[in-house]
Parts: sequence; C-alpha cells; structure tokens
Amino acid sequence: MKELVIDLEAESKEIRRRYRALLRACKPTLQRGDKQMIRKAFDLALESHKDMRRKSGEPYIYHPIAVAQIAAEEIGLGTTSIVCALLHDVVEDTSITLDDIEREFGKKVARIIDGLTKISGIFDPNSSMQAENFRKMLLTLADDVRVILIKLADRLHNMRTMDFMPRDKQLKIASETSYLYAPLAHRLGLYAIKSELEDLSMKYTDPDTYKFIAKKLNEKKAERERFIYNFVEPIKEILHEQGIKAQVFGRPKSIHSIWSKMRKKSIPFEEVYDLFAIRIIIDTAQENEKADCWKAYSIVTDLYRPNPDRLRDWVSSPKANGYESLHTTVMGPKGQWVEVQIRTIRMNEIAEKGFAAHWKYKESNSDSGLDQWIQKVREILSNPEPNAMDFLDDFKMNLFSDEIFIFTPKGALIQLPHNATALDFAFEIHSDLGASCIGAKVNHKLVPLSHKLQNGDQVEIITSSKQTPKEDWLNFVVTAKAKSKIKSALKEEKRRVAEDGKEILERKLKSLKITYNTENINKLTMFFKYPSSQDLFYNVAKGEIDIKNLKEFALSEKTVDQPNGQQFASHIGGLVDKINKKDYETLLIGDDLQKIDYTLSPCCNPIPGDDVFGFITVNDGIKIHRTNCPNAAKLMANYGYRIVKAKWTSQKELAFLTGLHIVGIDDVGLVNKITKVISDDFKINIRSITISSNDGIFEGSIMIFVNDTAHLESLIRHLKQIKGITGITRFDSVD
Repeated sequence: MKELVIDLEAESKEIRRRYRALLRACKPTLQRGDKQMIRKAFDLALESHKDMRRKSGEPYIYHPIAVAQIAAEEIGLGTTSIVCALLHDVVEDTSITLDDIEREFGKKVARIIDGLTKISGIFDPNSSMQAENFRKMLLTLADDVRVILIKLADRLHNMRTMDFMPRDKQLKIASETSYLYAPLAHRLGLYAIKSELEDLSMKYTDPDTYKFIAKKLNEKKAERERFIYNFVEPIKEILHEQGIKAQVFGRPKSIHSIWSKMRKKSIPFEEVYDLFAIRIIIDTAQENEKADCWKAYSIVTDLYRPNPDRLRDWVSSPKANGYESLHTTVMGPKGQWVEVQIRTIRMNEIAEKGFAAHWKYKESNSDSGLDQWIQKVREILSNPEPNAMDFLDDFKMNLFSDEIFIFTPKGALIQLPHNATALDFAFEIHSDLGASCIGAKVNHKLVPLSHKLQNGDQVEIITSSKQTPKEDWLNFVVTAKAKSKIKSALKEEKRRVAEDGKEILERKLKSLKITYNTENINKLTMFFKYPSSQDLFYNVAKGEIDIKNLKEFALSEKTVDQPNGQQFASHIGGLVDKINKKDYETLLIGDDLQKIDYTLSPCCNPIPGDDVFGFITVNDGIKIHRTNCPNAAKLMANYGYRIVKAKWTSQKELAFLTGLHIVGIDDVGLVNKITKVISDDFKINIRSITISSNDGIFEGSIMIFVNDTAHLESLIRHLKQIKGITGITRFDSVD
C-alpha cells in the first residue's frame, strides 16, 4: 500500500489560514479581550488534538475550526460559543477534564462542553445509548440553548465531510440526522441548516432518488433562470416606482422538499411546479414592516392572480419558532403556480439564523413564540420520561408539527401543534384542568375529548372533580406536555395499586409456604414474563394472578439465572458478535449457507436490488429493511449498535412481494390490459388486486411477486405504455 506522505509545513500553514478565516467570521461580535480568549481555546484544541487525524487523513483540528466557523457565520453565535465549538471534543477524546476547562475558561464554558460530551459507561441494555446522549443534550438545553446550536454546527460539518466513513456508519449518522437534528434545526428557526441536513441525509439513505432529482434540477437550470428573470423584472420595476427598497430573487427548493412533494402527492418530478420560490426582501424600518409587506403583496397580486387558498400570514401571527413571513402562491405567465415569500431584512435574518438572530432583536418582541417553546421544553424536561426512547418520541412529535392557533373563551391565543385535540388544549392551559377534563365546547358546540381542533377554534373546557386520567387518553393526545402529565398520573395510580398488590401477594405466598424475599419475587416476575416486579404486584391487585397460578409456580422447578435485561443484552450481544466476526462482515441475503436467521420486514417489503440493512430484533432474529424504509431512520437513530450491513447475493431467482399503486383514466378493458402485461408478458404471480373507479378516474393497488428491482422497473415501464395509465408508484407495505 502506498505510504501516506504528510507535508507538516503545508498543514501548519493551512491550519493558520483556517484560523484567520474563523477570526474574520467572528469579527462582527468580537469585544475587548475576546480575541485572546478564542486564541487560548484554539491553542488548547491544537495541542490536544495534535496527534489525531480524521478518516480522510486530514489533521483533526480542521473539524473544531470548521464547527466554530459554522457557529459564527451560519448561526451568528458569539465568543462563548466559538470557544466551546473549538473545544467541543477535547473532554471526550483527550486527557483534558471538565475541571481543567472550568479552571481555564470558567463555569459557563465547562457546562456547555459537558452538554456536548457523550455519556460513557454501561447502561441498562434495554435503553439506547444514542437516546440517552440526546436526552443529556436536551437537558442542558433548559439551561443554555447554545449547546444545541453548537451540536447542530458539529453535525452539519460531519454530514458535509462523511464521504470517507464506512457505509453502515454513514447510514446510522444520516438517519439520526433526519430523525432528530433536522427537526431541531427547524424548530429553532434555522431553515437553511435544516434543508441542508435533510438533503445530506437523503444523499446517503436514498442516493438514487437524490441523484435523480439533482440531475433533473440541473438539466432545467437555464430554463428556470429565464422564467425567474421574466417573472421578477415587472415586480422590481413597480417596487422601485413606489419607493420600496427591496431585493427580489428566485431560489430553488431543496431536493428533500421536492421529493416529499412527489411522495405526498404521488406525482412524477415533471409535475412538481414549485421547484423554486420567489423571495422579496424589503429594507424598511421596524415600525413600517407590516405595512410594507402588505404593500409588496398587493403589487405581486395585481400583476399575477393569487390562489386564495394559499395565503399564509406569519407576519401577524409568527410561527412558534419566531418565523415571520408572508407567503402567497400566484399564477405565473406560463400557467404555472409560483410561490412568493415576502419578508423584511430582520425577518429574513431570523428565518436564516433562527435563535441567535432572534436574541439580537429581542428587545422589541419580548414574549415571542420561541421563548414560549423553550419554556415548553423546560416543562417537559422537568418531568422527563425515565425511558429515554419514549421521551425522545414525545419530544420529536412536538418538533416538526405545524402550529394551529386556538382561542380561549376570553380571547387569549394559544398555539398548539397540528392535529391537537381538545384534551391537549386543556393540558396546555393547566395540568389540573387536563387531568379533570370530561369534555369541551368548541365554538359553543359540545365535543368529546378526542375532538381534533381546527385553526381559529374557540374552546371552553368542561371539568369534573370525579375525573382522573385514563390509559386510552394516550392514544389521541399529541403534545409532549399532555403525554408526560398523563403518563406520570397513570404511573402514580399504578404505584398505588401495586402497593396493595404487594400486600396481597405476601399473604398468598405465606399460605403456599413460599418465602417472600427478593429472589423469589424476581423468579415470579420472570415466570409470569413481566418486565418489572411493580407490574407483577399491579397484576396481582387487578386479579390477573390468582392462587392457582401461584401453585403452578411453586410446582415448576423453574429457576431463572439471569434477570431479564442481562438475558436480552447477552442475546443481542451474542448476535452482534457473531455477525461482526470476519466471516460475517456483511449479512448475505438469499445465501443458503448463511447460518443466521433473518426475515424480510413487512413494513417495506425489500426486494433484491434495494439498498438494505439488517436490524437485530429481540425475538425475531434479524429483520431486513430498505434503507429508505419509513421506520429506518428511527431504528438507526436510536439503535445504531443493532444495525448490521446486509447485501443481496446474485442467487437463483426467488419471488419477493411488493406493491404497485396505479392511477389512470378509466377505460373499457383497462384492468384486462394491466393483468395481461403482468401475468402473460411477465409471467408474474399476482397476490391481490383492488380496483376502484370514480367519475372516470381509475385507481388500483396490486400486490405482486417479483425477482428484483430490475424486474420491477421493467414491468413498470411496460405498464406505463398502456393507454390511459397516468402514474405508477411502488408502495412499501400492505396496510
């Protein structure tokens, strides 16, 4: 192998150049003494990482400098954050401790770096290390939001430089990014970073689609630029005539958002019209902002006809993350819809740089949605779910949802996530109100607790002192606050019932001459397959376990050596070890010689040719999923250590189940033509077919057995040639 030759002189020059570029980026926020502080942090980072290199072979110090640069330039953070960004890996990767950092740089810097340092040590094997680390980081968010912002800068740089990572690591990091970090960036108002994180995640989890859309965008670039020019010129002229200082330009939508639109509407790339948005950024004083935005709106809608259903006014009611803008969709000169976003320089800075910019303008808008959101996060964190995974799911649910505005009976405005119910509203106002809620009046009409609220509803809550939180409430509430309050109330109730169960069990065991001690309680818990002794006591109190069951236990000689968690951990550990031995570098699917039990997951029905990975389950061996499976991001983001590489062998032809969704214009004999192509021309077995026709539109779902992706693509090409068929998409699973 060729020896890597390192030119230390050139590297040292490059490090100095990058450091100077960082200082230039910090210039706007530098105050007296800041430069020395940054220099001290840089010197310490340089010294600590001096013998370390990145996967690409570059000096490790390039990474902290780049993270600090992103924090300064793209997020607009100040000196404390730059210092923390430069030092974010030293405690984790070198011999320097948090105490050393505190001595040199003070308590604040040490606390932020602690929030950025991964947890080491052994955990409950049922929990996920990644979820625990994420929870630790969020707990610090309650103190200092800069932890999250620096973590986002760190993640963005890692995603930009992930080409040298092994494929399984790329998948794990990309999934974690799309599952948790992109929603967080969105919630903190960092739209540019959110879009880039989503695009970069897609580049690794679904490379084919990513390349396909990128190529298509490139092909149409000149045509698009011409269209934008013709569209914006008249707007610029009138704005100028009316004395409104503004920039008007078009910007392409992100690849990920185009793909989401194609998927949501089941349309091909050619039918996605809003591949770009026109942005009007007005330079005006803060007191004239609203008036000038509406002035610009009337100029645009005088020139082009607006779609009345597509006006979004976030200038009068900003989003919860501080986003302010006026969006409208108008009919362009060539008969296609164009999205126009109107905002001021201040609003644009908040949209691009989110939180950091929001603080800059804070004096004028003291109680903004962003502060309320941070307050909400603090509430959730003050009562955190002991299971990090559940906590993450609840938290994530509240990250990405759009808001709706609901009014109280007195006219106060409450922001809730999309799909929130009357019960969510009750908990939002006060935990006690939620716990005793029996119904609600929405716009003066009586509705049940599970009633989904619409934007602009006015809601009055009806309570009863007899009411207590119920288990099934968890099925329809969507806010993390409501979920965590209901869970803690149910837990308290369960704990009370379990106390009674404990006494009952003690008496029952006495009558059977079985000693009541910890060892026997653990054996009983294992015998009845309960996750904890509390569940055992609870079920005794509920009458699920009677004396007959206990006699069975007394007779059985079952002794359980290991408690549940260790058994699970060794089961998983054994499988992981077995797979990670050299002869199982990659799980080969379809290979008869493979000694490891695997099944193809029904949630995404992978077929040969799909990009896949293996996931080790507790009871079902290994499940094979597609890398772009709807559940993949969650599995990889939370259980990276249970992911194994997998690939198809070029094996003898087997048949795999997959589904096709077909739409078209109804015509006599259309179904006959479709089944003829599938059965006669391709000799493919059909498992099920459902067809519906409504007002001349034909829709069908067909489950078929194919050999691999090439076989499927060839079939789709032939089906598209049938007259009347307008679209065919593969779907993942049978509902």
